[in-house]
Amino acid sequence: MTPFIFCTLFLLKVALADSCASQKFTTSGQCCSLCPAGFQVEVECGKEDTKCAACPKGTFSPSEGLSPCLPCARCPVGLPEVAPCSAVRETHCECGERFYLWRDGASVEGLCALCSTCRRGEGAVRQCDAWGNAQCRLCGPGTFSEEHNHSKACQTCTRCSDSEVEIRACIPNSDTLCMDRKLHILARPAESDGSRDGVAPRWPGLLDEILDEEEGGEASPAPGGDAGSPNKHTPSQDEEASGSNNLARLAYMSVLAAVVLGLLIYVAYKCWMSCKQKKALSKARVELGTSPEGEKLHSDSGVFLDSHSIQDNQPSKGSRRDSKPDNRLYVNLPPHRQEEVESLVQEAGGASGWGWWQLGSVLGYESEQLEVFGRGEAPARTLLSSWAQKEGSTLGLLCSALGRIDRPDVASLLTCPTQGVSVV
Repeated sequence: MTPFIFCTLFLLKVALADSCASQKFTTSGQCCSLCPAGFQVEVECGKEDTKCAACPKGTFSPSEGLSPCLPCARCPVGLPEVAPCSAVRETHCECGERFYLWRDGASVEGLCALCSTCRRGEGAVRQCDAWGNAQCRLCGPGTFSEEHNHSKACQTCTRCSDSEVEIRACIPNSDTLCMDRKLHILARPAESDGSRDGVAPRWPGLLDEILDEEEGGEASPAPGGDAGSPNKHTPSQDEEASGSNNLARLAYMSVLAAVVLGLLIYVAYKCWMSCKQKKALSKARVELGTSPEGEKLHSDSGVFLDSHSIQDNQPSKGSRRDSKPDNRLYVNLPPHRQEEVESLVQEAGGASGWGWWQLGSVLGYESEQLEVFGRGEAPARTLLSSWAQKEGSTLGLLCSALGRIDRPDVASLLTCPTQGVSVV
């Protein structure tokens, strides 16, 4: 009988293992009890049940179990102690929000550590607080978590209502995705002559078939026939595919037309701006008396000089050539001389009555830039300071530009040779 009793007790232990929290049994098959919080094992379970004793002073046991009491931790240096250690709770230190008291094993030296964060698809089964870190667990069936957190548990999945269709089932890191059964984009507007029963027919499609199958309905009979007549029309798959292709083709053609229209508008705008600039340039040449043989001295400056004034062997009309042009930079001109030039250019003068605006045009500045200069207190100073920063801003080039606007009074301040200025 002894082997039989032993086998019976063993099978009983296996059957009761799931319902026994301690997973330990006495020799008589009784489930061993756990010691409550604040207590530790004094006599282990064996012939008799577990015997527990209160945790001695300076130790604690936060939950029931069979583990010995732990020594109370000391707060880190410099952090105040909010509450002392008790038999069921660790020392409370002022670690701050989202921090907890951490220590290595049974060490009494505590440290403030940052709380762990549960990832998407995980929920907190224990919130992080001053006495311990957060504990995370994967969300089970029917629950989800879509954000990183250290305190929220998994939420219950949403169930689609009767008026909605489930597009995607709930997964651990995302809630259920639902869609309204009756979408406005799938409904055809009512015809002007009206429709039967005041209800506009819907576009044939997969959603209509799903709704018809779920509602147990059948295709409506053709006008003038009954439900059993063979004249009722059910859209075929080819017709449905053709309708979808037509809609897709219409959308594609609309987008393509918009792109082409935008390109045409852009090209027209660029051509208009180019023609406008050419007309303005031609007008400036006529006003400044530039000969047809004039050429562009610098690609960025926009200054046009008489080609005869550039050639060494041919003297300019009404002037004589100097073999060496003035290549000194305007920026190296003495400050007091620059102020005199700016003062004269600021106001209109000379035989032509032109000033800084016309000089800026000859130097290659657009009207928009000159308007910006004109908003300041000293447009002439701004213009010449800007031009002086460009490459090749020599006194010879400035004298030529002043000659174009008939301002020899300003050119004389630059000690320009008279033969370097073309007379218009």
